[in-house]
Amino acid sequence: MNLKYFSPKVVQVLPTDNFEVYAYLNDGSVRLYDAKPLLKKNTVFEPLMDIQTFKNKLTVINDTIAWDMGGNRDPYKCIDIDPLAVYEKMTVADPLTNGVV
Repeated sequence: MNLKYFSPKVVQVLPTDNFEVYAYLNDGSVRLYDAKPLLKKNTVFEPLMDIQTFKNKLTVINDTIAWDMGGNRDPYKCIDIDPLAVYEKMTVADPLTNGVV
């Protein structure tokens, strides 16, 4: 797809028990984003090392994968991933239609 005329937006997210996120994009694709490489101590991602926090705070803010750390959907107080970084991930089958999740 020509990104000159397309701006990827995440419209839905689904967490896994393995610190990955199924991201549903506005072009109809599903991408699997592996957040494990980001989860390091002394970084903004450190709170997400707890799987319950990772899963319970996950949402869509700023048209991308985000974690609503404040619980008030403030786009300035969330941890989010560049939607282009999500779009560049491999396309996968929808886990909801394949009985994976």
